[in-house]
Amino acid sequence: MRICVNFFSFAKIILTFATYFAKTIIFTMYAIVDIAGQQIKVQKDRYVYINRLEGEPGAGLTFDKVLLVDNGGEISVGLPTISGATISATILEHVKGEKVIVFKKKRRKGYRKKNGHRQSLTKVLIQDITL
Repeated sequence: MRICVNFFSFAKIILTFATYFAKTIIFTMYAIVDIAGQQIKVQKDRYVYINRLEGEPGAGLTFDKVLLVDNGGEISVGLPTISGATISATILEHVKGEKVIVFKKKRRKGYRKKNGHRQSLTKVLIQDITL
């Protein structure tokens, strides 16, 4: 009998989490925007890392090349962009990405080259998505 009680309480917990996550997944608004030649999925009050942009931390940005908007299941697709749709954002900071090691070698020739690279990125907070 105790196994059944534990199973039903476990099932109730799983059902509660499933309904919570279903609500958050269905009603989140997101957009796909073209920023500096890259297509990036953005959501309100989230931050994204973009290749280095001009501007000081705290400065505001507006992106108008919005390709797709999903507003709680209502999807709008632009041809190629959605007219009147804008995304407002704020620059949080300029950072460097993780180090990438570039190693070149030709066997039996004694040729070895090792180079490192860190990409310059800008951390951007998405403030609002307007249609």
